[in-house]
Amino acid sequence: MRFLHKAPGLPKSIAVLAGAFNPPTTAHVALAESALTIVDEVVLAIPRSFPHKQFEGATLDQRLAMLKRIAEGHAGFSVGVAEGGLFAEIAREARVHYPGAEMFLLCGRDAAERILTWDYSDPEFVDKMLREFGLLVAPRGGEYVPPERFRHAIRSLSSGNYDDCSSTRLRETIRESENWRELVPEAIAGMVEKIYR
Repeated sequence: MRFLHKAPGLPKSIAVLAGAFNPPTTAHVALAESALTIVDEVVLAIPRSFPHKQFEGATLDQRLAMLKRIAEGHAGFSVGVAEGGLFAEIAREARVHYPGAEMFLLCGRDAAERILTWDYSDPEFVDKMLREFGLLVAPRGGEYVPPERFRHAIRSLSSGNYDDCSSTRLRETIRESENWRELVPEAIAGMVEKIYR
């Protein structure tokens, strides 16, 4: 993982929020801020390629620039780009920079379900992965109730509503020329307008 912005200090715990951030939304920021009530630092990470998503719209460099602008205004936020695309690969790349820190993948309920049910071609993969890092899961489309087998490694964020704002919805709102500014952090509103309109 290569960092474009690094929060100061040596955190004892971190959460990695991996996504396409196309573009970053107020929900992404609220999710990261909520995680900071549990961990010392949140790494906003974009993989160069995702196995389950196609990049469209903004370039990788434009998305990284938007995240960097957001992180510069938030203590405890870092921004990095990962070579791997699977959540486990991204977390392992981050781990190199945080030896000894407790590590979580930060995600919504939908992503947690995808992480735990993805076909990794190894029936023990999820168990091994959750020995390396835990999941910090936000409600999205409802509270997440993890399978009993994995509950030891999964913590829930109890506050926040992340249902109404997604990058997909934001891009659609911009295309329809509706009021989209409330869906993006103010720090990047000008960048979003230039890139997506």
